[in-house]
Amino acid sequence: MSSTTPSRRLALRRLREDQSGRVTAFVVIIVTAVLLFAGLVLDGGLALAAKVRALGEAQEAARAGAQEIDLTAYRANGALRLEPQQASAAARNYLAAAGHSGTVSVAGNTVTVTVTVSQSTQLLPLIGIGSITVTATGQAQPQRGISGVLP
Repeated sequence: MSSTTPSRRLALRRLREDQSGRVTAFVVIIVTAVLLFAGLVLDGGLALAAKVRALGEAQEAARAGAQEIDLTAYRANGALRLEPQQASAAARNYLAAAGHSGTVSVAGNTVTVTVTVSQSTQLLPLIGIGSITVTATGQAQPQRGISGVLP
């Protein structure tokens, strides 16, 4: 003979068949996963856009620096040679006018600019990530005339 009484069996069956509360846990887990995924998509896109902006600023600043050639040498024998101090100052001035900071170096005829941008996040602060830092580097060298065919 079984040690469980009919009322106890009935209570156990109700408990087994009772679904209340299970859906709530499922919804909480799914909503959290969807918010995390949306945060990665949204804030990842913002970080990618910040990277593109930083790269554009770095390249533009490097081009501004690469325009500072030694005019005396160019007029004397056509040699394209940078004025390192002027090139560095021109690149820094461009970055300051654009509202960014970065590092500028001139080696030979190449101006290298590195820009670091911090992009604040929209949804990832929910998990403790308040900003994403991106870095981009641009280089430029002085060029003579147009090197391609115009349309």
